[in-house]
Amino acid sequence: MSYAAMHRGINQYQKVGAYSSAAYADPHRLIQLLFDGLLDRIAQARGAVERGEVSRKGEVIGKAIAILDGLRGALDHDRGGDIAGNLEELYFYVQRRLVEANIGNNVAILDECASLMREIKSAWDAIPAEARSRKAAETLAAREQ
Repeated sequence: MSYAAMHRGINQYQKVGAYSSAAYADPHRLIQLLFDGLLDRIAQARGAVERGEVSRKGEVIGKAIAILDGLRGALDHDRGGDIAGNLEELYFYVQRRLVEANIGNNVAILDECASLMREIKSAWDAIPAEARSRKAAETLAAREQ
């Protein structure tokens, strides 16, 4: 089996795995998956910059920006108040910085973006399970009304 064929198979496996995880995930887990994907894309962009892979760098930075759009779209401004507003501003900031990193091939900016998002992800991950369950139940109840 050639390296290219093996690589395509691995990519397909990863896509199926990600889809399976997302298909059965609760809203809290979906956000965790988005953060995981975002951090992975930023790391891939960093590697692409270091290897001089310009098109790959642009591709994965574009995917990172799309994930930030997804995170921003998941914000509930009615119930999230100032926190949702602050997160939205942070997501816009990180998007702008990713564009700057892309233009300037700047790994320091990519590191900054990853650090900021790791901080938010760790706070998200620290939400206790009972709070997640209650929040999910409240969200579903609000949608049914």
